Amino acid sequence: MLRVLRVRDFRLLWAARAVAGLGTSMLVVAIPAHVFAVTGSVLATGVTLAFEYLPSLLLGPFAGVMADRWDRRRLMVATDLVHVLAISVALLARTPETIWLVYVAVLGQGSAAVLFRPAGQAHIPAVVGTGPALTSANALSAVTTGVVALGGPPLGGLLFAVNGIGAVVAASAAAALLSAATIAMTSARPRDGGPASRNVLASISQGLRHVRQAAATRGLLATNSLYLLANAALTALLVPFGVTRLGGSMEVGYLLSALGLGFLLGAPVSRGLADRHPARTTVAAGQALVAAAFALLFNSTALPLALVSAVLLGLPAVTVLVSVQSWVQRTTPEGLLGRVTSAFLTMEAAATMLGAFAGPAASELFGMTAALNAACAVALLSAPLTLWLVPRRPGRDLAGPAATGARRGRLPSPGGE
Repeated sequence: MLRVLRVRDFRLLWAARAVAGLGTSMLVVAIPAHVFAVTGSVLATGVTLAFEYLPSLLLGPFAGVMADRWDRRRLMVATDLVHVLAISVALLARTPETIWLVYVAVLGQGSAAVLFRPAGQAHIPAVVGTGPALTSANALSAVTTGVVALGGPPLGGLLFAVNGIGAVVAASAAAALLSAATIAMTSARPRDGGPASRNVLASISQGLRHVRQAAATRGLLATNSLYLLANAALTALLVPFGVTRLGGSMEVGYLLSALGLGFLLGAPVSRGLADRHPARTTVAAGQALVAAAFALLFNSTALPLALVSAVLLGLPAVTVLVSVQSWVQRTTPEGLLGRVTSAFLTMEAAATMLGAFAGPAASELFGMTAALNAACAVALLSAPLTLWLVPRRPGRDLAGPAATGARRGRLPSPGGE
């Protein structure tokens, strides 16, 4: 898996995304904590979380158009710079009357992140090709994202507790500037395929038309969204479960560490599985195993069994992620890749937001045990749906001259330059 780092441009891109991701994740705890410290209002803090989801839902399709229409390398650099400007606005919110500036900052930072993600994912095949190096790149990126997501929020919370919001914003801005400088060092890449339509809505329609016509891609989009909804509901209930059933916040920390360890252990294996087996098989099997591991975790009465279950979650979870992403990158025509990637990311945001609210709501209405088992059942349901909706031989997804490179498994030169 680490051999892909020999490709210079991917090494730079990976480092930039890791640094930028760390800077962004440091804001997850610090920004709501700052809002609560200034206002003392739980509602105001909740509004902050709502503004974090809003850009993904509103701008996702447009982000895909921009990723297909503009130079993706320059777009990533520009969004890093927008992040710096946007998050700096939070420094001006020092009183309850000016707390609305935090919402502006979160909205701007979230918009920049939404524009960055489809461009970043669509750029990876141009850097490493569509052969085995692509799954290695996706697996390594998934591990890095998981590690950053686990380590960044507590680091940001600690920095906020010690030095205040100014230190967190400065660290996040510095990370974005370093990311922009690193991406700017990568090589310019020629684009394949024709430009997107000048009409934005027509461009979005082109991407959606491809998803509708590509049976396997359409099926994966539907079943992966259902799986992510259940996953978000289960994740939202993880902290209450750990506190009430396993002993307290320290036990929750152990569970999160076990999840991170499982992700790390699963990434190298996921690369081989995604390369050797059809996406239909690896995704369905991964979804079923994730549901089983969650069921084992949430029906545990002792911490050791819960920790083993959390570790076991890692392998299938990262396999699903890598398999879906690699499929989209390999089978989508290059000129549509940003828009199709954006469709997956937008559905991911919608499913995650819905699941994050549905899990706790179901727990309040029916009890935690019923809510947990229902979410596990929904996650399990996504597996047979994948086998049903994704064709065994999805040849139509590779139709058309724009996908010729994907069929050939094009690889860059060993140096990546």
